[in-house]
Amino acid sequence: MNTISELMTHDHRDCDGIFARAEELASDGDWADAAAALKKFADALNAHFDAEESTLFPAFEQATGMTQGPTMVMRHEHQNMRDTLAALQYALDKQDADDFAGEAETLLIMMQQHNMKEESVIYPMLDSRLPGDEQERLSASVGKHLVEARAA
Repeated sequence: MNTISELMTHDHRDCDGIFARAEELASDGDWADAAAALKKFADALNAHFDAEESTLFPAFEQATGMTQGPTMVMRHEHQNMRDTLAALQYALDKQDADDFAGEAETLLIMMQQHNMKEESVIYPMLDSRLPGDEQERLSASVGKHLVEARAA
């Protein structure tokens, strides 16, 4: 069984790789392939956020009793990243390499800081606070959701 930390950290790395590919294609001026890669990244990122917001964060809140703490911050950061992703898409639509690079850098910094918080606080608390059978159920459910989103 993978822990929630292992599963979600692995998904962070997968998203990072897809994002790096979109950045590389845009910097090469390959706008059509960059658009496809950015869509793949947006789908993966939104599936990740959905898994957290609909499954993991409620489990965290129930296990810890904290509803206005870390998960509230994470949801706010998710929205900020969604907004930056929309700006990145707009730059891609305009085929504006400078705007794309600037928005990509902003998003990358946001993701790095966000992922560090989740990987050092949220996921370990879920791993330690949830009973083994509940961890296993959540990991299986979230893992299935992420795989299905990638296949769509």
